[in-house]
Amino acid sequence: MSETQRTDFSYLAGQLSDGVHRLPVRIYYEDTDFSGIVYHAGYLRFLERGRTDFLRLAGVDQSVLHDEGQGLAFAVRRMTIDFIRPARMDDVVEVETRMAEVRGASLVIAQAITRGNDVIVTADVRVALIRGGAPARIPEALRRILSGGNTP
Repeated sequence: MSETQRTDFSYLAGQLSDGVHRLPVRIYYEDTDFSGIVYHAGYLRFLERGRTDFLRLAGVDQSVLHDEGQGLAFAVRRMTIDFIRPARMDDVVEVETRMAEVRGASLVIAQAITRGNDVIVTADVRVALIRGGAPARIPEALRRILSGGNTP
């Protein structure tokens, strides 16, 4: 392992290319129910990881936004999920994430979990930007990053 890999773990965040983030995820025993199939709530964790790493690689540091920034945080407001096929223990799936819409105080993020050419789950997620528990307008610099027009 090189010195860079010991201190820079960005390779764990998947890959962002042409506005689409891809995060590989291996299915472990802990992700499954008694039948060896991923329990439905487990997909929520995979989708969350995809959204978080998508933002990370796009240049949005959520810790800075909240702690050092303006007290801003993203909160899921609504999620529409379609469970199409099961994933099983030892499968390697890919969480695909892309920005579908950037509005005044919210985003719509389109996601899919795939295994090879098979789509397992799709989700459309509306995420609100909040400050102190109330909606907050997305700052212009952040809006440019989320719209794919600028990176920090």
